[in-house]
Amino acid sequence: MSKKSRKLGKKAKDFTASIFKILAKEPSKSFNYKQISAKLELTDTKSRNEIIRDLKLLKSQDKIHEVEPGKYQMVSKAEYYEGYVDMTSRKTGYFVCDELENDVFIPFINLNHALDGDKVKAYIYNRRSSRRPEAEVLEILERDKEEFVGVIDIQKNFAFVTTSHPKMYTDIFIPKNKIGKAEHGDVVLVKMEDWPKKADSPFGTVLKVLGKPGEHDTEIHAILAEYGLPYEFPVEVETFAKKLDTSITEDEIAKRRDMRDVLTFTIDPKDAKDFDDALSFQVLENGNYEIGIHIADVSHYVQEGTVLDDEAYNRATSVYLVDRVVPMLPEVLSNFACSLRPHEEKYTFSAVFQLNTKAEVVDSWFGRTVIYSDQRFAYEEAQNIIETKSDIIPAEISLTGDEYKVDKSIVEATLKLDELAKILRRKRLAHGAISFDKVEVKFNLNENAEPTGVYFKIAKDANHLIEEFMLLANRKVAEFIGKQKKTFVYRVHDEPNEDKLMNLQMVIKKFGYSLNFKSKDTISKSLNTLLEDVQGKKEQNMVDTLAIRSMSKAAYSTDNIGHYGLAFDFYSHFTSPIRRYPDVMAHRLLQYYLDGGKSVDEEAYENKCRHCSEMENLAANAERDSVKYMQVKFMQDHKDEEFLGVISGVTEWGIYVEIVENKCEGMCRIREIKDDYYVFDEKQYALVGEVSKNILQLGDEVYVKVKNADLVKKQLDFWYIRKKED
Repeated sequence: MSKKSRKLGKKAKDFTASIFKILAKEPSKSFNYKQISAKLELTDTKSRNEIIRDLKLLKSQDKIHEVEPGKYQMVSKAEYYEGYVDMTSRKTGYFVCDELENDVFIPFINLNHALDGDKVKAYIYNRRSSRRPEAEVLEILERDKEEFVGVIDIQKNFAFVTTSHPKMYTDIFIPKNKIGKAEHGDVVLVKMEDWPKKADSPFGTVLKVLGKPGEHDTEIHAILAEYGLPYEFPVEVETFAKKLDTSITEDEIAKRRDMRDVLTFTIDPKDAKDFDDALSFQVLENGNYEIGIHIADVSHYVQEGTVLDDEAYNRATSVYLVDRVVPMLPEVLSNFACSLRPHEEKYTFSAVFQLNTKAEVVDSWFGRTVIYSDQRFAYEEAQNIIETKSDIIPAEISLTGDEYKVDKSIVEATLKLDELAKILRRKRLAHGAISFDKVEVKFNLNENAEPTGVYFKIAKDANHLIEEFMLLANRKVAEFIGKQKKTFVYRVHDEPNEDKLMNLQMVIKKFGYSLNFKSKDTISKSLNTLLEDVQGKKEQNMVDTLAIRSMSKAAYSTDNIGHYGLAFDFYSHFTSPIRRYPDVMAHRLLQYYLDGGKSVDEEAYENKCRHCSEMENLAANAERDSVKYMQVKFMQDHKDEEFLGVISGVTEWGIYVEIVENKCEGMCRIREIKDDYYVFDEKQYALVGEVSKNILQLGDEVYVKVKNADLVKKQLDFWYIRKKED
């Protein structure tokens, strides 16, 4: 094809999109070629002829109607929709819209500069033919993101930035005067400013130089920048926080329920610095137990309308990366004033329950309190008490590194709380809750934040003890407000998508498991049975992951649809306000309603809920990327070793293998599996050798070696060695 014909082809394509846009804006009106040309400010004969040609072409494709000779109109209002673009890694995408039953394919040529996540207006066509429907982007209504992280390639008179994100199909052109202080090969944060119609790439400017590729801080800051997450507080926010009065005063104590004399302690991870919650325990004269769930009173310090509150809302959550925490609140609050540290008096917001010996709630109280924490436990220390019934904490698990003795009253309280928590957990699971105890990958890091080892965090009784009482507080607070029919911030979780459950069923059948789809009850019970049965098996992590993916995403909302995974009709987040903004909102609303306030504006709070859900998703993606980065970094030093892995995914281009001993996942490309010529069998989710008929399928154990560990892409490639013999 000649340069001239390529140029004309592109120009005609531009007119097609423009025609769509004009007709879509006024779908009830009809236009002739002169009116369209006028709107596009085209006056030359050649361009007008192209408009005529494109109108006839669109009519022949049933994309527009010729309502009378020479006058054209959109086919139907229902043919164009607003929705979102979901890109694939192959430069094509899907149009996602709640009004449509299925996502609609978007060929690359029909993207018209739309990028992954963009909100767009799109036209659906080929709907009445036998071919699959396709979408064309008519207008970009809102960019999902305008800032991108990538590596800059500086030429003589310009530069371009290439991102490692598989869904970003274009580089970004940087004019010479917008390169800033960047040097060739730097990792940079760029802002996309414009994308001219005839340009292959968008134009941008360098906002920040993050460092050299592969350097630890560069890659961690790049992860945060990729999701628009900050890694430092503005000066004015830090200054405001430091000026707060964080003293415990008699005047303030007088406004609260004083629980400083009640036995109180915290149980947290060994490396925790912010302690959101504490438990108090006492036996009442009637034989029941009074259990207080005491939560840091963040809303006492973080007042609405301040720069501190604005910053906390914008962040909405703390971000827990492998080597650091990016907190929602400045350290003076998160680690000191609000943190329920041992042997210190603190302001708290509490849910205090009276439970009988069957763990039934017979009375409850909510309000502001002041407490004194008698003891700080790590989970390992509390677990030791539960397992041994001993008051001696051995040196090897002690927070101090020395053996010490625990007060008898705390030992007795811990054992009774464990007993009650186990009853609560049994009831919850019997009621249909799903027990997701997915193994968490953790890293041992040296002083340079380099991974020296991998270990797995597994929830034990001490974890479940804290979990059950936090769930109790969250549930009862939500129930207290919900039954008053007042606007509140709920944590909701919809029922699972049936198609995803069917896909899970297809996979687990290969391992001899199955789900019972008879009713909502049987689904949750069979899911629990599945998660129990795979414990300790080679396929556990893969099945756990697929089961979680089959679930809907939990979110924040004022519309209480209940929480499917926990089997609760009412549920909120009340127990972690140091690290979650929705909990701060829940505290404020609870106090406002305790004071007799009327129901607040639902729409305003729904918008806040939506923002918090979005920020939570970004934080989760950043956390996941930091784990991938650290796994790749760890595997860089193990290139000569042979590892046993489990096939965790099968595609037409290869197999994904998860290493058993450290859960690192990488790909063996099909063309590099040398013992046979393999083809992808979609029905079996397997690769099948043409000569040997050897099958490589989900759950098979294979041996692999590291071929390539790419820190920038956070990607591992493996050499396939051999299949493990049964």
